Amino acid sequence: MAAKTFDYIVVLKQRSFKLVDNISIMMLILAVVVLLEDALTPFSNASIMPFTIATLILGWIIFTYAKKSNGKVGYYRIGLLFAAWGLFITLKSPYVWIFAVYVIAAVMEKQVKFPREIAFDETEVVFNTFPRKHYQWSELSNVVLKDGLLTLDFKNNKLLQKEIDSQTTPQLEKEFNEFCKSMIKADTIK
Repeated sequence: MAAKTFDYIVVLKQRSFKLVDNISIMMLILAVVVLLEDALTPFSNASIMPFTIATLILGWIIFTYAKKSNGKVGYYRIGLLFAAWGLFITLKSPYVWIFAVYVIAAVMEKQVKFPREIAFDETEVVFNTFPRKHYQWSELSNVVLKDGLLTLDFKNNKLLQKEIDSQTTPQLEKEFNEFCKSMIKADTIK
């Protein structure tokens, strides 16, 4: 199946990931504590695996922190997967389910930090969220992009305003607004 091509894709301003990052770091530190506790009491040849995984997690935290210091988005998901693996092999029977929490957190982190976009074409408006939201032009009464603010006015009296990521030229704003106006008008004529 071929990828759908959209006429316009509006990238919304990124929100802060501080809460998600702090939760991920707390989960990773908790896993390191559990793994080191398992590795050091009593210390034996079997302690090498939990100690190695704890070291990998700490290394990933440092790597991600350095990446964030350079202004990039830091992902803790690999560290969370290391933690899930370590907890799976370390924890005893009734607590093994905890590794699933780490796997879910690793999967969801990528989705939470994915750039928020709204795509427009001749048939629909698509919000790039999890799960994706699709709206038909018949559900909208107005769509306007003005001064870095995208406004979607729905016919059910719902109003959505989002700040966009970058500056647009007045010509591009005008072109986009005319496109949206024509799509809404064409849909009301049907």
